[in-house]
Parts: sequence; structure tokens; C-alpha cells
Amino acid sequence: MKKLSARRRHPLAAVVVLLFALAATGGLYAAFAPAGKAQADETAQSLAIEEGKKLYAVGCASCHGTGGQGTTDGPSLVGVGSAAVDFQVGTGRMPAQQPGAQVPKKKVIYTQAQIDQLAAYVASLGAGPITPTESQTNPEGADIGKGGELFRTNCAQCHNFTGEGGALTHGKFAPSLEGVSPKHIYEAMQTGPQNMPSFPDSTMPEKEKKDIIAYVKAVNGEETPSPGGFGLGGLGPVSEGLFAWIFGLGALIAVAVWVAAHTAKAKKS
Repeated sequence: MKKLSARRRHPLAAVVVLLFALAATGGLYAAFAPAGKAQADETAQSLAIEEGKKLYAVGCASCHGTGGQGTTDGPSLVGVGSAAVDFQVGTGRMPAQQPGAQVPKKKVIYTQAQIDQLAAYVASLGAGPITPTESQTNPEGADIGKGGELFRTNCAQCHNFTGEGGALTHGKFAPSLEGVSPKHIYEAMQTGPQNMPSFPDSTMPEKEKKDIIAYVKAVNGEETPSPGGFGLGGLGPVSEGLFAWIFGLGALIAVAVWVAAHTAKAKKS
């Protein structure tokens, strides 16, 4: 009887064994599943870099060098990051048609998938600003008033206070921001393309960038009230008033001179 009682298992033994089995299964999943996902992500990234390298060799290497080191025709791309590539190629500025004081925006020749591959390759050359996510650039809930203050302080000197753009020195210019996507505005602030200074997160936090994007979208939106006429940078129908003053007063002066001349001639006769 004593031997039989010694062999008898505790009623909770089966529950304990089951819990250990579940814990072991969970541990195995935790050990292997994330590693498998990370390996898949790493493989996808490697493929993107490889495809981007091929695109780079065809469309970029002639100016920027075979390894992105730069040449006399183009600057080094080491450390510019994926955000700079997404902005420059995504707005059609690159590849450039010809050298000049400033490369203008033009039709995009790459698909977004190809742009992502180019960005992945250039990012692999050296750490730099990363392409922002949709949540980073979405201006929903941002402070438009604060964005206006930030824009007038940091951007209006070149872009005009409503983002209409303006001329700079030596053939350069600040482009209009009307119709520019929030992502490209964010990337421009991140990377400082061409003549624009950069505003990294250490200088201008993500929230302030979103406030500026919200302001630009508000002042250039379809629902924004317009005073009519030629806006002249958002100032309203100033162009018409300027025309009236210059040519209207000029016409009055010309008439006055004509009347005076004919009056004097009539008196002499």
C-alpha cells in the first residue's frame, strides 16, 4: 500500500506540466519568431539596396561618383540620408537636366518603389536623415497659429509669408510651396536642399514641423478666402492698385502737360 501511495501523483501535477509546456512553447516562439521576422526584414532591405545600387549606377553615378563620393559635377551623397533622396528624386529635381544656379522642380521619372530603393542604397553609404513616416507629416491636430509664427520667423524671408516663393541672389530662388506634399515640406526642413538651411529635430522638433506644414496647407488651401485680383504674394489686389497709381497718375500728368502746352500756344497766337 505504501508503494502505491508513493507512486500516486498529486492532483495538480498535470496542471503544472501543462503550464511548463505552454511556457516552453511561448519561449520558443519568442526566441525564434522575432528572429525570423528580423531576418526577413534584413533580407528585404538588402534586396532594396541591391536594386537601388543598379538604379544609381544608371541615373546618378555619372555626376555623384560610382560610390557616391561626389565629382566636380555633383556633391558627395555620403551621409545625406534617405530623406534627401526621397525629396530630390520625388520632386523631379534629380536627376538634373543640366547644371545651373539652382535645379528646378520637374516631372518625376521614377516610381515611388524605385525612389525607395535609391534611398535605401544612398542611406547605406552613411547615416543621415531618414524618410519621415505618414504620422510624422500628417498636420491633423497641429497648431496653425503657432505654425504661422514659426513660418514667418524662419521661412518668410525667402518663401514670402504665404509660401508664394521669391527671387534670391545669383539666379537662385525660393520655390512656391503651393501644392507641395507635406512629406516633401518635412524632408526639405530636415535636409535643407540647395540654398535652404536645414532644421533638424534638435533645432526644430517634429511638432513644430507639423505646425508649419499645417500653416502652409491652410494659407494655400482651396477653402482659404482670397481678396481677388492678382495676389502679389498674398497681399491681395495690390498689383491693380500699383498699376492705377503709376499709369493713372502718369496719364494725368501727361494730360496736364498737354493742356498747359496748348494753353500757352493759344495765348501766343
